[in-house]
Amino acid sequence: MSYVDLHCHSTASDGTLAPADVVRLANDAGLVGLSLTDHDTIGGIAEAAAEAKKLGVRFLAGIEISAEYPRPGTMHLLGYGVDTTNPALGDLTRRLIAGRGDRNVRIIERLNQLGVAITLAEVEALAGGTIGRPHFAEVLVRKGYVSSRQRAFDEYLGQGGKAYEDKETITPKRAIEMIKAAGGVAVLAHPIQLRADNDSRLETELKNLVDFGLDGIEVLHSDHNDRTIEYLAALAARWNLLSTGGSDFHGGNKPHIRFGFAATRRIPVEFMDKIEARLALG
Repeated sequence: MSYVDLHCHSTASDGTLAPADVVRLANDAGLVGLSLTDHDTIGGIAEAAAEAKKLGVRFLAGIEISAEYPRPGTMHLLGYGVDTTNPALGDLTRRLIAGRGDRNVRIIERLNQLGVAITLAEVEALAGGTIGRPHFAEVLVRKGYVSSRQRAFDEYLGQGGKAYEDKETITPKRAIEMIKAAGGVAVLAHPIQLRADNDSRLETELKNLVDFGLDGIEVLHSDHNDRTIEYLAALAARWNLLSTGGSDFHGGNKPHIRFGFAATRRIPVEFMDKIEARLALG
């Protein structure tokens, strides 16, 4: 049996490994393929694709787009096989990244108002690339304001935290349209994070996305238990959707996640095969 990982992040968003290093890790782990799915950006794709070609690892250009959704839930749409030269997709990612930059400034302002003396320059120096909330958390730990990254999120950076600022998003319908306009396959990431109150609510949300053109559901994910996996696989079969899977690897920013594993399960290469077959249909 061969395995892949279809959900992972690099320093192009909020991971701790460079795009090429993520590919090398996949190769070292014995994976035959992967998709780099950085948040709201395709900035790491060229580097990762070049390394994958060099090593003979199958590669899918990917992206994870944040969509509007009522808190405390979150909705992310994965785009697989997107054309990274698509002008509209490029414009969207530049807008979303600029919005993240504005959010970072607001987080610093709120922290400073709370008497937390850190600067954006300190966070930038630590990140060495695209800034995410884990970088803020690490600075807070290093300067002694909190005892752990988790405490930083609980007290300051997570939803409900004293310095929480939301990022710019687009509607789910628009996210799916953008992915498909760029030639990609649209998949709902980690449905458990919708935090639907019950199965009926989750199914309603999924049916809305299907009506917008959703192609698949991320069935295997590090946050999904056995019951969730079986339930999501049944929903995918009901609506003739692709089943996909990935670890959601972020390197040191999520050290509990093992690359190539969705919790205790590995992701079969057949998931990648079926995505590529769907892409070939156009």
